[in-house]
Amino acid sequence: MSEKLQKVLARAGFGSRREIEEWIAKGRIKVNGQVAILGTRVTDTDKVVVDGKKLAGQKKLKEDRRVLLYNKPEDEICSRKDPEGRRTVFDKLPPIKHGRWVSVGRLDVNTSGLLLFTTDGELANKLMHPSSQIEREYAVRVFGEVTPDMVQRMHEGLIIDDNLCRFTDIQHFGGQGVNQWYHVVLMVGRNREVRKLWESQGVKVSRLKRVRFGPIFIPSTVSRGKFQELTKNEVDKLRQLANL
Repeated sequence: MSEKLQKVLARAGFGSRREIEEWIAKGRIKVNGQVAILGTRVTDTDKVVVDGKKLAGQKKLKEDRRVLLYNKPEDEICSRKDPEGRRTVFDKLPPIKHGRWVSVGRLDVNTSGLLLFTTDGELANKLMHPSSQIEREYAVRVFGEVTPDMVQRMHEGLIIDDNLCRFTDIQHFGGQGVNQWYHVVLMVGRNREVRKLWESQGVKVSRLKRVRFGPIFIPSTVSRGKFQELTKNEVDKLRQLANL
């Protein structure tokens, strides 16, 4: 059964369908030695080459599906390349022969902790989509006095940048003086949402680390800047979570 070329490459993690359509228009993709055109359809037996790099067959891509857990340090950005020459989260990932690593969401440059990468673009897109309603848990150190009323407001939700933002859970984890640690859970990973919720209450986030994504916790054995491959059982849990 044939599929549209852009769908196959998006599933393999090369980019969004719109991005790949632009690549096709620019002649960056060949199928069976011929430059592809918009509307090209492929099967598992066709030879697809992107910028000179051969795409594995769809059956092999599914069999070789991989997911990495990376403990992101602060000061690394989530782009593949940075014009300013800063370190990126892709720099230390292991090379792969077919396809490429796709990050499941992003963490801003000042946020550390759990970041997932996969060779399965479809899985990444499903996990990132707001409709998946996947819990993300963060350890947060805040500077300033936190009152029960503030906690209640963040539980109930606040309109920030035209979106309803809220924590589904807030737990106090101790601290000294005006520096206190909390663990918070939210369902949608909007840009800087954790920081914005706390700052809306007049306190400052001085440290922020993601410690969990759905059923996957960051293990103590994975130090900053290191990665660990998920087991088949863990990958299956993520796929169930994404309704795949």
